[in-house]
Amino acid sequence: MFIYAVKSSKKKLAVIGIAVAALIALLILVLVRAGAAPSSTNTGEASVRAGNDEERIAFLSQYGWDVAEDPVRVEEVLIPEEFDDVYTQYNEIQLRQGFDLTQYKGCRAKRWTYTVLNYPGENGVQPTDGSIRANLLVYDGVVIGGDVCSVALDGFMHGFERPDAAAQAPATETAPAQSA
Repeated sequence: MFIYAVKSSKKKLAVIGIAVAALIALLILVLVRAGAAPSSTNTGEASVRAGNDEERIAFLSQYGWDVAEDPVRVEEVLIPEEFDDVYTQYNEIQLRQGFDLTQYKGCRAKRWTYTVLNYPGENGVQPTDGSIRANLLVYDGVVIGGDVCSVALDGFMHGFERPDAAAQAPATETAPAQSA
């Protein structure tokens, strides 16, 4: 039987403890990053899964959009390392709807473009020319951003929220939350 005695100070034990804790934290960080792609900051209850057409269409329907089954266009896009004014403004739209493209700088994503079939037009008349589109930016099967826009010359662009959503919301007061 061997007995080994080590005489150490409290200072040395504290340094060793901090080093071990730092190694454990680093190991956890590496394992988490290795197992998950960058995640969206969208904290709403909407599903952001977009691995196939059904999931992408279901994502848009969560916002009240009816879209054509087949995408008009599918493109690979490179999110630039440095945002110019256009990308900065586009990311502001994303930030307002709970997404953030800055964590995807330098990444390649796919943009899926669908024709919107139920966009509220002037006097309630839906444009029938197919000029309203919904764009989804998808990275690793997850929506990381996007927009609804018009491809007309005097077009527009906004987030996924329907422009008539506030008008459709009931004007009743909400009851205080009941505790369970």
